[in-house]
Amino acid sequence: MNQAQVAVSTGVARPAAMSSGILRVTAVVLGSLLVAICAHVSIPLLFTPVPVTLQTFAVILLGLMMSPATAFATLALYLVEGAAGLPVFSPHGPGGVLQLFGPTGGYLLSYPFVAALTSLIARRFSRAGFASYAFSAAAGSLLILTMGASWFAAVTHQSLGTALTMTLWPFLPGDALKVCASAAVALGYVRLRNRVRPAATPDDRAAY
Repeated sequence: MNQAQVAVSTGVARPAAMSSGILRVTAVVLGSLLVAICAHVSIPLLFTPVPVTLQTFAVILLGLMMSPATAFATLALYLVEGAAGLPVFSPHGPGGVLQLFGPTGGYLLSYPFVAALTSLIARRFSRAGFASYAFSAAAGSLLILTMGASWFAAVTHQSLGTALTMTLWPFLPGDALKVCASAAVALGYVRLRNRVRPAATPDDRAAY
């Protein structure tokens, strides 16, 4: 390849790289906005400080639809926004850093790791399918519940049994529905994307 060809290829590569970077940043910002919106779809419960929200649905959905690094960055940005005082957390809490490190903070702090783990598991499968997505989402959901219950027990000095009663067992049916819904939405997105980009590889399904 002569110098002219190198110059041309470099000139083409730079705008493509910039475009890809802009798309990733946009995906991260929009993803954090989705989590914030879902966090405000919240129903408080009388027996526990943990409300029922669509927040976890958004977290595992983004994990299924994004690459691990982008999913982690999206939820990390979300936590930074909340810690800075922006109204992105569930309204049934003090907000800001107090909410991040309060009794329900374990759920919040798990989100970047959950999104990345869900993405990693989903991308291990050679073909996207409902069962593989549901399994990946279930693994992420289980990690959220585990970290949430453990944190709650440590912060409130409750026994593990009490913590599980207040933070895990009542939420299992709803989380099962969220797992199925997120898998269905992600699969629909992948199939639609593959129709638009029929040459996409399995790993390309979560390019951002």
